[in-house]
Amino acid sequence: MKTILVTGGAGFIGSNFVNYIFSTYPDYRVIVLDALTYAGDIENILPQVRNSGRFEFWYGDINNLDLVSDLVGRSDIVVHFAAETHVARSLYSHRVFFVTDVLGTQAVTNAVLKHGDRIERFIHISTSEVYGTASYEPMDEDHPLNPTSPYAAAKAGADRLVYSYVVAHQIPGVMIRPFNNFGPRQHLEKVVPRFITSCILNEPLTIHGDGSAARDWVYAEDTARAVDLAIHAPREKVIGEVFNIGTGRAISVLEIAKIISAEFGVEEKLDYMTERFGQVQKHISSAAKADEVLGFRASVSFEQGLKKTIQWYKENRSLWEKQMMMRHVPVKTKDGSVIWY
Repeated sequence: MKTILVTGGAGFIGSNFVNYIFSTYPDYRVIVLDALTYAGDIENILPQVRNSGRFEFWYGDINNLDLVSDLVGRSDIVVHFAAETHVARSLYSHRVFFVTDVLGTQAVTNAVLKHGDRIERFIHISTSEVYGTASYEPMDEDHPLNPTSPYAAAKAGADRLVYSYVVAHQIPGVMIRPFNNFGPRQHLEKVVPRFITSCILNEPLTIHGDGSAARDWVYAEDTARAVDLAIHAPREKVIGEVFNIGTGRAISVLEIAKIISAEFGVEEKLDYMTERFGQVQKHISSAAKADEVLGFRASVSFEQGLKKTIQWYKENRSLWEKQMMMRHVPVKTKDGSVIWY
């Protein structure tokens, strides 16, 4: 029986991984450490997982060094999702991103080093945002790191921090860089659920700039499967390596607004506003390395995943309505004024 520690396991992508790994491996134990910030919710973890004897939840911060060390010391595998993740929010509330994403990652990584005699694999969940706007497409794992927001800069620091421990201390670290995830239970501050709930509420869909910014969209369950493959791949193939998780297809924000409106059978109602600072304009993943080394290919198309996601938001209004006040994010401009994105 393996024990997997998942930091940030009550967040959007983390909970998808917890639910996936729990059902896939009936002999694995799962420990979740989560601070339950505004973007974390214990209800993201399915009831059959929460109520199982194979599941253990700890409410706490990854910067609690003693707690992190104790939990890592009881684990065979560590998967580190815990992070502040929203680009727009980092433009105003920036310091917390570095405290959580960099210092918190150092706390977890150092605990992995301390308990290196038992840790078999340490999966660090980075992000494609570390690349910034594509200087070439598709973006492979050797693409330069050019972060364009405090969030992206903090994640770039954490990404390279883990790599430095792999080189200096030979910890069994693997860096995963998912492209834009979407799916059920995502916080309303993110564009896909914001558009979906706007359609449900019969509101205009807010578009930053002209909506031409394009992303590679990955269904969250596919990301969970990719992390699983990185955990169980032969050690010599993955330790110290970086893997993009994407589909190889980019879809613009404006296209998404049109697709979601069509899914609801309503006429597009678009509300254009100032472009977000630090916007990444082009973002599409090379899927070659993950395919070759991990055997991973995205299995859920954007259209398939979107139908499932829309259905969830239609059926679970009571769960997302409590996030309504946080759908719009404050961004402070150079002149000191605040724009709500």
